[in-house]
Amino acid sequence: MISRRGTDPRGRSRPYDSGVVTQPGPADDDGSQPAPPASRRSWRRTALLSALALGLCGLAVAAAGFASQVLPRRFSAAQQRQIEAWELAKRWRALPEGTIFPATVSYHLPGYALDGGQGLSLRGRRLGVSTAVRCPKGAGPAAAQILDRYGCTAVLRATYADSTGSLVATVGVAVLSGSAGAAVAGRKLASSGPGDQVGTVRSAPVPGTLASRFDDAQRQLSWGTHTGPYVILTTVGYADGRPRVRVAADSYLSAEMTALDVGLTDAVADVLGKPPATPVCPGAPGC
Repeated sequence: MISRRGTDPRGRSRPYDSGVVTQPGPADDDGSQPAPPASRRSWRRTALLSALALGLCGLAVAAAGFASQVLPRRFSAAQQRQIEAWELAKRWRALPEGTIFPATVSYHLPGYALDGGQGLSLRGRRLGVSTAVRCPKGAGPAAAQILDRYGCTAVLRATYADSTGSLVATVGVAVLSGSAGAAVAGRKLASSGPGDQVGTVRSAPVPGTLASRFDDAQRQLSWGTHTGPYVILTTVGYADGRPRVRVAADSYLSAEMTALDVGLTDAVADVLGKPPATPVCPGAPGC
């Protein structure tokens, strides 16, 4: 077999290459693309991180918006106080008369009225509830003048008998325009002790009961307080219709009348002035 050979420049024979001859490139050329500059790589990394941060911010904003639509709304402290004031102000219309004026009321006769001891717990019973009237018809002239000055709109009244059936009392609720006015009016009407007729509610007789003859001339002692937008006044007298007499000389009668007045006032104030529950939004959008 014959082999094709050639000679190199020194005259030595060498085999012919039957493959493709390529021209060698520069000594450092390995056939790959040149690497991008370091500044361009840094810019791309910064852009990628910025885009990621913006995406996360957008996701957080979207999540907050979704949560505001789903989670319960929170009222500010000022809004809570306003809602609570509305709740108190509507009670005289919203609550049944039997709730405002309970069927029975407990009161306590102090021990000193019984010549010592621990005192005595008694109960008054409701004889009737009168229709709401305007302030001049529900309170005495002097009291009505003060109440009207602070926005009195109505007076509610109910009449009770004591445990023995010898005393009757009328408790009245004057509805004022706001708590601040009621506080001022209440202080002006309240006395240092029972008996000041300036704060007297007009008596409300109840036909066919022990209080059928209870009118203004029979009022013996009176008492008053305030809660929320309400001024609460009471007056007590004898069930037999006797006119006003000086009861201070009889410590027992004075103490029982005072106890009945205070018991009725506190019972009604506890209902109308009970702190409302903290207002909570149900959570629906726009609630």
